[in-house]
Amino acid sequence: MKRQPVKIAKHCRTCKSSDLEKILSLGDMPMVNNFLTSYQLDQPELKFPLTVVFCPKCGMVETLEVVNPSLMYTNYVYISTFSKTMADHFDTLAKSLIERFGMTSRSLVVEMGSNDGLFLKKFKKYGVKVLGVDPAKNLAKIANQEGIETLDTFFSKKIAGKIVKEKGRASLVIGTNVFAHIDDLDDVLKGLNTVLKKDGIFVAEFPYLVDLVSGVQFDTIYHEHLSYFSMKPLAHLFNRFDLELFDVERTPVHGGSVIIYVKRKGIKSAQTARLKRLLAEEERLGIHKKKTLDVFAKKVLVIKRDLNKLLASLKKRKKKVVGFGAPAKGNILLNYCGIDGKLIDYLTDNIPYKHGLYAPGTHLQVFPEERVAEEQPDYLLLLPWNFKKEILRKLGNYRKKGGKIIIPVPKVEII
Repeated sequence: MKRQPVKIAKHCRTCKSSDLEKILSLGDMPMVNNFLTSYQLDQPELKFPLTVVFCPKCGMVETLEVVNPSLMYTNYVYISTFSKTMADHFDTLAKSLIERFGMTSRSLVVEMGSNDGLFLKKFKKYGVKVLGVDPAKNLAKIANQEGIETLDTFFSKKIAGKIVKEKGRASLVIGTNVFAHIDDLDDVLKGLNTVLKKDGIFVAEFPYLVDLVSGVQFDTIYHEHLSYFSMKPLAHLFNRFDLELFDVERTPVHGGSVIIYVKRKGIKSAQTARLKRLLAEEERLGIHKKKTLDVFAKKVLVIKRDLNKLLASLKKRKKKVVGFGAPAKGNILLNYCGIDGKLIDYLTDNIPYKHGLYAPGTHLQVFPEERVAEEQPDYLLLLPWNFKKEILRKLGNYRKKGGKIIIPVPKVEII
């Protein structure tokens, strides 16, 4: 039976409650990583509603619409290797996990959503056995060519059984910026129970709801990101599968993320003080209350108003504005705010796959970053603001020559 392109979530992914309340609608959005060729510009473009809802029972925040994952992930354009920030982060994290959990050459690490294998390379460097699982056939091919064995499919209970049969059980299962992309979390947790050793550990990293709300990071909301996790609903989720969230650490990656640590129930490891602190902080901030999320939604409207006002003013003054970076979050911001070729000239990006293509929805063409140095536009709209420090260093010469940078989130400002 052919799967429909989009379905509507009928219950909370963590506690299964059907009582979901609307927080924010971003309107009809394209698939933010589906860049277009010039030929495709004349064809109808797939767009789906994007609505954020809240579960008052457990505090979960998620998207209402679920797009068929095969439409988004079979050929994927985000590649971890092109970010030095992520490469350095993965190197530090891999070393920390190996030391903390006493991993050796006999240990197996399985990564769900392994992308081009960048993170697994860090483990392999230390002699640990690795296996990647990623549905993007283009990225799985790259990883396999570079010596990181990768299955080009989605992680599931069925695939977990296949891994156990062929490779044995895993000491560690990791998932960086993928756990929040999964609709059927129940199947994935059944897969974890299948593939993990008795004392195995699951480690996942994803953007943290507290940072999203406090930083007004609405552009991190898109069809790929189905869940916006905080600790309270996560603890509820793992508990349903005899798993236990026992530790968490915060990291500045992607504008504010968390790394969670999960084990089987009954395996000795007490809930850490920092997890207890974070659970208490969530209650203090009211992150599980609808009124807190309603305030966030109002701030999103302010960004839309202020950014359009600024860009219209610059255009009226004949200033040239270029979008720096063409990340998924940038495509959300541009489409939600209605920013297209009438307000900015084009986009630049450091990923070669995107060059010459057109951004979804806005149809702004993407050029290599070098074009900024060649043309010295008056303003750059910084779309991958989560890599602001790295990018500002890169744009040192541009700024010395008088170029100005617009930061859109958490409020519109010029630096």
